[in-house]
Amino acid sequence: MLLDGDEWRATLRGFQSEAWRLETLPQYLVPQEAAELESFRSGKRVDLHTYSSAYTDDLKRLRGEGKHKGRVHVVTRPLSEYLCFEFSRYYAPHVAAGEEIRILDVTERENPLPDVQDFWMFDRSKIVLMHYESDGTQISRELYQGDPAPFVEYQRIAVAESVPFLEYVSE
Repeated sequence: MLLDGDEWRATLRGFQSEAWRLETLPQYLVPQEAAELESFRSGKRVDLHTYSSAYTDDLKRLRGEGKHKGRVHVVTRPLSEYLCFEFSRYYAPHVAAGEEIRILDVTERENPLPDVQDFWMFDRSKIVLMHYESDGTQISRELYQGDPAPFVEYQRIAVAESVPFLEYVSE
């Protein structure tokens, strides 16, 4: 079953305790980000002390409700332009708002999650597979109908093998 529009928004908002994502691509082509990416290219950066968005407001609300949102992004160096943009524009303010973001750098080591595709996991029971073209353009979101246990294990491995985002960018 593919998730689009209202079904996807309901899935993102309807979790009870945890929403978690594995990201594996060096770039995601999102048309809504084009202007922000151009601003980044021209040197404009987000001020963490004043930045606010619907997403950061939602992260703060979720944290206040005792809910958890997190992700691990698998990367290799040198980081792509998009990852530098994503780190500055999204990850830094999202961590400040309460999202647990971790980085799994596989530049000088074997990837412990080879061939695992991007996915979202909600409450360790509902899995949504994220399908992309090779350039990072999203194709679809698919509600996985099988056993979530392998994805729970992927999460365990990703978290155990990664470092917190702020630690990664301070190195």
